[in-house]
Amino acid sequence: MMTAQDLIRPDGTVALDTLLHGLRLTKTELAGLLGVSVTSTNEAPQLNDPASQRKLRDFVDILARIAPWAGSMPQAYVWFTSQPLTPFDDQTAAELVRDGRIEAVKSYISRIAIGGYA
Repeated sequence: MMTAQDLIRPDGTVALDTLLHGLRLTKTELAGLLGVSVTSTNEAPQLNDPASQRKLRDFVDILARIAPWAGSMPQAYVWFTSQPLTPFDDQTAAELVRDGRIEAVKSYISRIAIGGYA
């Protein structure tokens, strides 16, 4: 079973291949999900620059927080991409992250974790 510890290297970068394999995503799908650019020359996202790595770490953090409720990291990913969030006009966490609202998603999850209402 994939965990957050499996995904964050000692240097703080995300183990991209492990993440992609565990969630059954392509680099292009992940780039679109996180709202990072995809180069036209090789169709691979620029996921190694510092800003993209920060988004990746935040993404892994969100999945790790959801995984205990969802049952696994892949199931947390399904929640992330498909569960409408009422306080955000039924947008999904993925839509919010793509719009640059990752902190709002993290706050929402934190509120739920301490027994708050959605």
